[in-house]
Amino acid sequence: MSTRYAARAAAFALAGLLFPEAIARAEPSAAESGATLLDRVVVRWTAPETGGATTPQFIFERELAFEARLESLMDPDPEAGPFHDRHVRAALDRHIAETLLASLPVQPTPAPREIAARAEAARAILEQRVRGRDRLSAAASAEGISSDELDALLRREAKASLYLDRMVAPMLEPSSVELRALHRSGVTPFKDEAFEQAQPALIRWYVGQKLSQAIETYYLNARNRVTLVMIRKPR
Repeated sequence: MSTRYAARAAAFALAGLLFPEAIARAEPSAAESGATLLDRVVVRWTAPETGGATTPQFIFERELAFEARLESLMDPDPEAGPFHDRHVRAALDRHIAETLLASLPVQPTPAPREIAARAEAARAILEQRVRGRDRLSAAASAEGISSDELDALLRREAKASLYLDRMVAPMLEPSSVELRALHRSGVTPFKDEAFEQAQPALIRWYVGQKLSQAIETYYLNARNRVTLVMIRKPR
């Protein structure tokens, strides 16, 4: 077992997610057939917003491991290792919450260019939250996440954020008054910089914080509508 796989297995085991079988149980395992297993399902879930029981949603091992790595990189109290059980659980909650939000109708319907622009803004926020583009790229590389897969994650975040901004409360375009008050409060990482110098990074920080709080609040209220099945490795 590789170091990467062992670390992932340990964290997933603690989170109750060790380890998924292939989607079709009746098919022979990769080891039995001599095939190379590229990915596996770790979670199957349903919710009314995504079509209910007739439209199950699946979360795969690589994407959840990648998202757990991101949670670990954002952790203010990091520990040794790529990620731990709390990061897996946080990643799972956020993945489901964003998928639910992204499935909800937004009025007015955002144009494709708005979603694309919001996805690029989401990329900038994510790079800031994990403390660097190189760290984001390294996390993707560690789990074999392609640029297209990262783009899909960012589009999901974009759609979720547009729903929250338009249908819940504005949060994507803070006013200068809000930002100046936030900067003066001294609670941001940019308190030692002049406001004009810090403003672009401050906007990303503000929006990232507001979205994370809104997504967490939404999922706390939506959790009882979600039916979630952890798919474990057969004994």
